[in-house]
Amino acid sequence: MKINRIQLNCRRESAFGGELGADPVLLFFRSPVMYMDGGKALHTSGCCAALLTSGYKSTFRPIKGKPMRYDIVSFRTSAADRQYIASMNLPQDTPIELEDNFAIVGTLRAMKSQSMHRGKHFSEFMELSMRLIFIALSDVADAPEPSPEESIPRYSELKKYRDLIYDDPMNMWSVEEICEDMQISRSYFHRIYLMAFGVTFRQDVIESRLVRAAELLKNTAMSVTAISETCGYDSESYFMRQFKKHKGCTPTEYRRRKENSEE
Repeated sequence: MKINRIQLNCRRESAFGGELGADPVLLFFRSPVMYMDGGKALHTSGCCAALLTSGYKSTFRPIKGKPMRYDIVSFRTSAADRQYIASMNLPQDTPIELEDNFAIVGTLRAMKSQSMHRGKHFSEFMELSMRLIFIALSDVADAPEPSPEESIPRYSELKKYRDLIYDDPMNMWSVEEICEDMQISRSYFHRIYLMAFGVTFRQDVIESRLVRAAELLKNTAMSVTAISETCGYDSESYFMRQFKKHKGCTPTEYRRRKENSEE
C-alpha cells in the first residue's frame, strides 16, 4: 500500500468529492457533513470517516454554514491490499459515524509525523497504520446497534408510561404529573419521549383513544356521541375529524364496514 499524500486539519467551505482523483481516499471529518445516499440527502451528527473507492462521484457538503474540517489520506493499493480491505467488510463510499475517534486521530498524527521524516521503515509503518485504521472502522461498523435502554435516557420509565396510556386511554393524562414523578422538566420529557418512540406524547394519547374508539364502534352498539364522550372528547365534530384522519373514514362508515365484513 503506497501513501500518495496525507493532509491534516484541512478546511473547506464548498462541496467536494468527485475531484478527489482515481486512487482510493480515506477522509476523516472532524465536523458534521451532508452527503447523498441513494438519492437522499443525509447528514452526520459528528465526527465520521469515509473510505472512498476510486472514481467516487458523489459529494460531501458543509452544513450549518460552517466549513468542513477534515483529514485526508490518498493511497494506492495492490491486489493483496484490496483483498484485505474487502475481508474487513468495511462500508465504502459512505460515512461511518464515530463516537470515539481517539485511535484514528492518533494514528493519523503519527502517519503525518512519519511522512515528514521518512525513515527506513516508512512504507511498512504507513501500511500498518492504515490497517490499524481499517480495523478500528471495521469494529465500529460491526458493532451491534445499542438497545433503546442503552441509548435513550430514562427509556424504561417512558415505556412504562406509554404502556399505561394504551392500557388506560380514557385517563386524563397529565404531562405535569408525569414530569413531577420523573423529576424532569416538560421540555426534556417531550424531547426524550419523541427520541424514544418517534411520536410525541400527545400523539400517543390521541392514538390510544382512537384505537379504543375503533374497538367500541366494532364491538358495541354505543352511539358515536357516547363513544366520543367516553374517549375524552368534548367536541363530537373534533372527534369525527380525528377519527377520519386516523382511519380514513367517519366513525359511522367504519362501523358499517366492520358489520358488512362479518356477514
